[in-house]
Amino acid sequence: AVVSTQSKQWYQRRVHGECLSLFLFISIVNSVLKMFNAASTNKVVLEKFLSLPQGSRVQATYIWIDGTGQGIRTKTKSLESKPTKVEDVPIWNYDGSSCYQAEGSNSDTYLHPVKIYPCPFRRGDNVLVLCEAYKYNQEPTLTNKRKACKEVMDKAKEFAPWFGIEQEYTLLDQDGHPFGWPKNGFPGPQGPYYCGVGANKVYGRDVVEAHYRCCLYAGIRISGT
Repeated sequence: AVVSTQSKQWYQRRVHGECLSLFLFISIVNSVLKMFNAASTNKVVLEKFLSLPQGSRVQATYIWIDGTGQGIRTKTKSLESKPTKVEDVPIWNYDGSSCYQAEGSNSDTYLHPVKIYPCPFRRGDNVLVLCEAYKYNQEPTLTNKRKACKEVMDKAKEFAPWFGIEQEYTLLDQDGHPFGWPKNGFPGPQGPYYCGVGANKVYGRDVVEAHYRCCLYAGIRISGT
């Protein structure tokens, strides 16, 4: 069967969802693990200010991949109203030389919004904005792999490809040691941990639950854990 437009849209939703899912996971891990860091700030105090009304203006968090190909960067722009489609979110710029994506003498780099999601961190009408990064000459940055991928998908839009993406992760403590591992040794052999239940088998379940719920809130078609 040939499903052209629907197949293309499904693929784009899947890839965008996987990217945002990764961003949400990294953000949640950072928040949870910082609770064990003496240098962390008091989140109760922060919540007092985040609960203040923000009027009709909206915070749009732009998200992109930096020059390492693995690091994620963000910056937030105030919009006059809630965007209802990605075209409502303007192109923005940033200093590419600070993200390993440009020389300091010509560092203007541009963010092109490609997908918006409800923000599970700020909530309300605030949004997360997935972006492609482009250099000053409108060429994609070296780590902007989406542009080439989309061009290939557009050429294959008359087909109905299937994709299976499994997002796996390992939690590390502040010292870089696997979270929950004995500090002076190793855990027991594999066996009781896979899909395990209990505090002595699964560490950091708070992260898993928070990540799952954030994905659902943002409208990501996550299938399970």
